[in-house]
Amino acid sequence: MARLGDLERSVMDVLWSSDGWLTAREVAARLDHERDLAYTTVLTVLERLERKGFVRRQRAARAHRYAAVDSREAVVAEAMMEALGTADDRGSALVRFVGSVSAEEAEILRRALAPLSVVPPEAEPIGLAAPPPHAAETSAPPAAAGPDAEVDPAEAGSVEADGRDVTPAGPE
Repeated sequence: MARLGDLERSVMDVLWSSDGWLTAREVAARLDHERDLAYTTVLTVLERLERKGFVRRQRAARAHRYAAVDSREAVVAEAMMEALGTADDRGSALVRFVGSVSAEEAEILRRALAPLSVVPPEAEPIGLAAPPPHAAETSAPPAAAGPDAEVDPAEAGSVEADGRDVTPAGPE
């Protein structure tokens, strides 16, 4: 999707905030821009936006009326997807994006992703490497086991990270 210039974005803001179709004169009158723009300039911008696919036009008596094709949110979402498509590593880009959102935005993302969270057991999360094959063997005993907890001697052994068995030798 094409990008919006500053003036185009200002015109789109007017269309997004309206409840219906607007003529070019109505857009020009509502336009909050740092300089007064001629009606013909606004008309040119609307025609450019129509060619880019942001605006639709309909005939109304002697004038044309304009409306946004999509909502602001749809356009922003499409721009985000387009930007994500340029990343060499989409997973890393998503992780960085999620790391930059506020707690409230993260909660919105969680709720939006909840229906998708049913993941088949063979699926692996993007961007996360599988644990090494012996990772389960190197894990520490559960924290709930205190100093007085009884430990089954068969379970008392441990394995070093390099795979060597360092189980204490018991009486034979």
